Amino acid sequence: MVQKEKTIETPQVDGEPIPSPVSGEACAEAPGPAEESGIGVEPTGLRKFISGVVEGFYGRPWTMEQRKELFRRQQKWGLNTYLYAPKDDYKHRMFWRELYSVEEAEQLMTLIGAAKEHGIEFIYAISPGLDITFSNQKEVSALKRKLDQVSHFGCKSFALLFDDIDHNMCPADKEVFSSFAHAQVSITNEIYQYLGEPETFLFCPTEYCGTFCYPSVSQSPYLHTVGEKLLPGIDVLWTGPKVVSKDITVESIEEVSKILRRAPVIWDNIHANDYDQKRLFLGPYKGRSTELIPRLKGVLTNPNCEFESNFVAIHTLATWYKSNMNGVRKDVVMTDGEDSTVSIQIKLENEGSDEELETDMLYSPQLALKLALTEWLGEFGVPHQYNSRQVPQSGAKSTVIDVSSMAAPSLCSSTTVTTVFQQPIMSPAMPPICLDSLSHPMAKRPQEEEEVEVEKKDSDEEPMEMVVEKLDEPEPGAEADPEEKLVGPILADKMAEDLKPMDTDKESLAESKSPEESIQEDSGSDIAPMQTDDQLKQVPQTFDVFVPRPDEKPLFTAEPLSLEDLCLLAELFYLPYEHGPKAMQMLKEFNWLRANSSVVSVNCKRKETEKVTEWQTRAEKFEEMCCSVIQMFTRLSNTANRTILYDLYPYIWDIKSIISMVKSFVQWLGCRSQSSAQFLRGDQEPWAFRGGLAGEFQRLLPIDGANDLFYQPPPSMPTSKIYSIRPYFAKDEPAIYKICKEMYCEGMEDVPFSEQESDLIGDRLVGGLLSLSPDYGFVLEDDEGICGYALGTADVKPFVKKCKLNWIPFMQEKYNKPDCEKDLTEAEKMMLSFHEEEEGLPESFLSNFPSLIKVDIHAKVTDPSVAKSMMGCLLSSLKANGSHGAFCKVRQTDKRMLDFYSKLGCFEVAKMEGFPKDIIIMGRSL
Repeated sequence: MVQKEKTIETPQVDGEPIPSPVSGEACAEAPGPAEESGIGVEPTGLRKFISGVVEGFYGRPWTMEQRKELFRRQQKWGLNTYLYAPKDDYKHRMFWRELYSVEEAEQLMTLIGAAKEHGIEFIYAISPGLDITFSNQKEVSALKRKLDQVSHFGCKSFALLFDDIDHNMCPADKEVFSSFAHAQVSITNEIYQYLGEPETFLFCPTEYCGTFCYPSVSQSPYLHTVGEKLLPGIDVLWTGPKVVSKDITVESIEEVSKILRRAPVIWDNIHANDYDQKRLFLGPYKGRSTELIPRLKGVLTNPNCEFESNFVAIHTLATWYKSNMNGVRKDVVMTDGEDSTVSIQIKLENEGSDEELETDMLYSPQLALKLALTEWLGEFGVPHQYNSRQVPQSGAKSTVIDVSSMAAPSLCSSTTVTTVFQQPIMSPAMPPICLDSLSHPMAKRPQEEEEVEVEKKDSDEEPMEMVVEKLDEPEPGAEADPEEKLVGPILADKMAEDLKPMDTDKESLAESKSPEESIQEDSGSDIAPMQTDDQLKQVPQTFDVFVPRPDEKPLFTAEPLSLEDLCLLAELFYLPYEHGPKAMQMLKEFNWLRANSSVVSVNCKRKETEKVTEWQTRAEKFEEMCCSVIQMFTRLSNTANRTILYDLYPYIWDIKSIISMVKSFVQWLGCRSQSSAQFLRGDQEPWAFRGGLAGEFQRLLPIDGANDLFYQPPPSMPTSKIYSIRPYFAKDEPAIYKICKEMYCEGMEDVPFSEQESDLIGDRLVGGLLSLSPDYGFVLEDDEGICGYALGTADVKPFVKKCKLNWIPFMQEKYNKPDCEKDLTEAEKMMLSFHEEEEGLPESFLSNFPSLIKVDIHAKVTDPSVAKSMMGCLLSSLKANGSHGAFCKVRQTDKRMLDFYSKLGCFEVAKMEGFPKDIIIMGRSL
């Protein structure tokens, strides 16, 4: 048995204080926890409080420059620790026995040195639990040899992690150890003593959260063994009641502290996002009372995978910690050189807010968020090109490849882009196989649960339980880039697959990425995809500044990002268990508009003026909220700091896309809804939905399970170009006819239609739908006008009858029947089609696919996602009014449209008796 009572103090040698690995404010101390039964801690004893960041997620690791920037921010904000546990360093976990190479050692030494320069304690973590035999002394010696090597790099603090591993011991270990916990504790104690009992030594148990403790925290034999046998100088990591804990209460910490016989160090996953590739967390540090600080040994946040998105997470953690540092509230000044303080005005801050009244009088998450966003706003205005994967200053060996031929089209012809492949810390030769599913120490792959309604957002389910894996379909519109073929051979032995956790569709990623994006995401290399600032300085700037004349178009001036934009961004991507107030308001409004759309239905016989006015007023306000999201996207896309933009862009692109679709659908509800079968819903599989706010909106659309239409990867290069989708109006007909003609004649040397026949193509392709079924029409617009359309009819059988009565006779009168005995031109064949009886489709087919659709976009539209959004709006309107399947007709020779509809999720229907001979029928179930 080890001693049960020991003061957790920084050990002192008589007459010679132990030098601290941190300095200044980062070396803050906090009081020990109040004495509990089994926790022998002196109430007045002061000890260092570990506060900082852990890099322990799965996915592309942070670069050396990003880590150095992290150290600068931590020092500035009063945090003192960095725990190194990136999963791309396979020698950290999968191949833990292997020593680092000379190049890898140089990288680690540079990183450790940078931490010391900024007064940050560097903790090196190793995870041998996957395959270690605890009773084999060779294994123990291998572990000692590995940590000896790292200690020679200058590292003085260490962590042994036994998370996310099988509980079963091998037969050899069962003969030596009484339990799994006994085996782990034994080797941990031995390593701790071998290293000279370092001041900071962390242990991550296999039962690292309340839900993993069997049968419970208080009755867990595993935790009791850890508490009894682990040496007192070793600290234990703990994530709280769950892997991702919404709240960590004082009572829960007191309970686990009693069992562990020491105050735990919280490994906090509140901002971790590697378990759901559609979520990002920009909300404040929340759900942890400042009363926890005296009861903990420390807090380390395991934040978002995207480095630049962690400004708020780390900043608010620092605000939280400093609010009760040493048990006394301090006015927190988070900016340099300003004589300002944080005033905690709880009542004022919560007036008009739907959030619960804050009861922590030392820390306000809302004020901490505003404080962080205000400082972060200044970063967006600092011009910074995307070069975050630049070469570290360690001077490690590198290979330089000229890829100037791969420069983006937006770069001028004289620009040369040089890509530098930097030797990584990990072993680049080893493929990333058998990676664990979740961020360390996050455990098992999530068990998907049933969908969670808006009203149940406060559920205590783990956020991973609402996650969906990436679709099994490739990105529509992503053609094989010929330049990518050039890149392949050059990078074949350099590139490693780099999929985010929960990302199961490698093919769709590969097809949707440009060469530039593929290079940037090479997990085995540090890359500078664009010129660094230093390189740019070396390029002679010889051009003159262009000044437009009064009659010329003025120069573009980007509208600056505002604090309101950042507040909106944070509320759209808030926290795992809750959306921000504005996001919740948008969800509630859309839900209400959807549920009450019958009052503005065109079929509503008794329209109540007051209800119609209320619906229209709320719809206008909802559209304004949608527009604010789109405007935020535009301003953010034009921000000067491209480094921040690149980390945020996939997420803001995603939310912009779904909000645009929802906005268009609300516009359609207000003027075209038939309300014959309002919002049919099936019991969708839980993995049919993405996480986050975008997933919530997807669930509220009629086609909620149409995964492929909602999967819209961002373009390889950020763009602020905005397309809008709105319902069709009669005035749009000429523009749609023009698109029909231009796209039909695309690629033809001689246009086979005269000026007198200018309407013929439009009349044949879309005229009937525009005239007889305008309620199911949508148009796509850019800043130059209409550039696409999506048309349809809910039930083709009555539509065909209407055509025979009202449309075909008009066309027969407009276009005379040509002489069938001579060779007909393309125009004459179209005219003849109006005078011939069209074959009807069999009833067996129409019972499954009752709706006819017609979608197309102009060739100038290069963004494939807008076609998906239009299709989403059209299918939503059809399904909302009772349809359960749609089809389109395509000429056998029209390869472009066959490919276009295929990428929109339509499939070729097997030939049936009664199908036209020269036409391919493509269908899609709703």
